[in-house]
Amino acid sequence: MNLIADVGRSVGLSAVMRAAGLVTRLVPIPQPTLLVGPGSSARLGQAVCGFGHRKVLIVTDPIVSGLGLLNRLTQALTEGGTAFVVFDEITQDAPIPLIEKGIAVFKTEGCDAIVAFGGGSAMDAAKAIGLSAANHKSPRSLAGYFRGLHAPVPIYAVPTTAGTGSEVTVAAVISDPENKKKLVIADTRIVPKMAALDPVLMTGLPRHVTAATGMDALTHAIEAFIGHWSTDDSDRMALAAVRLIYHNLRTVYKDGNNLEAREQMALAATYAGLAFTRANVGNVHAIAHQLGGKYHTPHGLANAIMLPHVLRFYGPAVNDRLAVLALHAEVGTQGEPEDVLAQEFLASIDALSRDLGIPRQLNALRKADIPALARAACREADTNYPVPRYMSVESCAALIRAVLPKPAARKKLKAL
Repeated sequence: MNLIADVGRSVGLSAVMRAAGLVTRLVPIPQPTLLVGPGSSARLGQAVCGFGHRKVLIVTDPIVSGLGLLNRLTQALTEGGTAFVVFDEITQDAPIPLIEKGIAVFKTEGCDAIVAFGGGSAMDAAKAIGLSAANHKSPRSLAGYFRGLHAPVPIYAVPTTAGTGSEVTVAAVISDPENKKKLVIADTRIVPKMAALDPVLMTGLPRHVTAATGMDALTHAIEAFIGHWSTDDSDRMALAAVRLIYHNLRTVYKDGNNLEAREQMALAATYAGLAFTRANVGNVHAIAHQLGGKYHTPHGLANAIMLPHVLRFYGPAVNDRLAVLALHAEVGTQGEPEDVLAQEFLASIDALSRDLGIPRQLNALRKADIPALARAACREADTNYPVPRYMSVESCAALIRAVLPKPAARKKLKAL
């Protein structure tokens, strides 16, 4: 009876989401002007000056600020005669209390533009600050779709990691530390007007950050490609992203100073962002958001750990799409059976994760938390994502249990 209920639920949800997809295809999504290559952060600063802004709020984190990565941008702003103020207090997961501090700075300083500079947390925080300030509403009340009446001031973006694709997306993922969960603000008006993909800014990334953010971009591309909202345009972006990631991620992991490979990874993350902005994501993200909200697990790492488990859960429902991905990733051979190609692609993800040092388990995960995590993940997936196969709470819990740390790992962690 449970199986019949799950099948009926899945069919019903799938029909609803397919219908919603027909509507979302009609929604115009703006795309930022892209400046690409070494020194593009300075060129963005010059462009911002040309737009005649009175004062710019630069939203970033203390590490980026401390490393001097802002210097080329701020020098260009200074030379162009544009005033700016730096708000560099954003931390992992863009927590609401820090976003509220940023809103206060934005208003007090009388800013009329925002530059998001950093990883996904800084960019998401900047989007939330802009939309909240424009609507005089708290970030929490803007969670959901189009909750603000007014558009934010112009937002510009300079990503320092190649992962989230937030420089081109309609979403801002923020965290609610009080309730230990993540919230998603979705609005086409928070897409940045212009973004600079400057590989020089990414050369100093630690290897584990390069690995996790690269796998984040891969997850975006795959979930966009296999979901029921995919379009010809989103498919092109997703396939291009997968090819670039397979060609370049191992290279930048081994040699972080390879500017050409860094630039290709920056483009891959942007392409993947464009893909999922139109086609949305899926169950990997539904679970990863819960892990991030509960344990502060970095989003890219949570995606990387869960990706192979969720794809295997989908089973034959995605074999045709995984087969296409295998050919574009060049891990399969044209003419091989569809199911063989699909398995080769799954094996290639396992191999890539091993090469990048992605752990197989999540050490922070606790068995007692799994039922609540599974319920929250299913609720998110059921109401937001056009996935190929819907999870029951029981099947979701089984996926999460698969990444429980082994007893030996727990003992080692306690010893540390």
